[in-house]
Amino acid sequence: MGILCLVLVVLQLSWSLSFSVPPPSFHLCLPHQRDALLHFKTTISVDCYFNYDSDYQDPYPRIDIESWSKSIDCCSWDGVKCDNVTGHVIGVDLSQSCLVGSLFANNSLFQLHNLQWLDLSSNNLRGSLLENTSSLFHFHGLQRLNLADNDFNGTISSKLFSQLVSLTHLNIAGNGLISRFDVQGFDMLVTNLTKLRNLVLNGLDMSDVALTSFLNLSSSLEHLSLSHCQLHGEFPIQVSQLPNLKYLDLSENENLTGYLPNTNWSTGLELLDLSHCGFRGPIPATFGNLTKIIFVYLQRNSLEGQIPDVFGDL
Repeated sequence: MGILCLVLVVLQLSWSLSFSVPPPSFHLCLPHQRDALLHFKTTISVDCYFNYDSDYQDPYPRIDIESWSKSIDCCSWDGVKCDNVTGHVIGVDLSQSCLVGSLFANNSLFQLHNLQWLDLSSNNLRGSLLENTSSLFHFHGLQRLNLADNDFNGTISSKLFSQLVSLTHLNIAGNGLISRFDVQGFDMLVTNLTKLRNLVLNGLDMSDVALTSFLNLSSSLEHLSLSHCQLHGEFPIQVSQLPNLKYLDLSENENLTGYLPNTNWSTGLELLDLSHCGFRGPIPATFGNLTKIIFVYLQRNSLEGQIPDVFGDL
């Protein structure tokens, strides 16, 4: 009888403890995706004084990748965003984070196949990522890709745009070691990226690109920036008439010529920068129809005639 009572007491105590001890912390992040991010962390270093310029840079990283830890749910990590239901990592934003190192096709970062946006801009990352693009082929749902202001090199592969057909925002500007943006690559971009709203290619060598390719740009495009791209020839005026265009920057293309259109400017245009180009002829009075315009830069062209009175009414 005494033994039976002791067993009952032990069982009751175990039952009570099972309800009083809190359950282990729940991690939404999937273990294999957490491990992929942690491995990526080991492939790069953080150095805010690498090519440091005190006039333009903060000596501290915007995102603290060093704080990533296996003991913390990766969905709570700085710069990481997860789907609240599935736990898949859908966003990684490590822009301006003082990252230094090489990023190649076999990097574990590219195992995050559910990514919808990836921002690695304004770091010191290098490699032939934009040429050997097989690592990016898994990102079928990627909507935003920003690799601007790094040191990626190599000719941009046309294959990149045969796969990333869901892109709405693409920024690969400021990668000075990229040799060129070839004809096939740009043709594939404008043909396949039909959802594109924001396209920034500043500083890329696009001297081989036929300007007629721009006629196939998506009508959904809102932001087009092609400064310092070595464009040459007569720019098709139809681009300035895209229905949703708000921002058009063609500056610093000295061999880019043409006339400013007399009619059908995109009425939503807020910024127009055609400075340091070769545009010629008069400034049309139809500028007065740009009721939402905020900035207009036309200096250093071959424009002639008087400045229309409508400029005073903008």
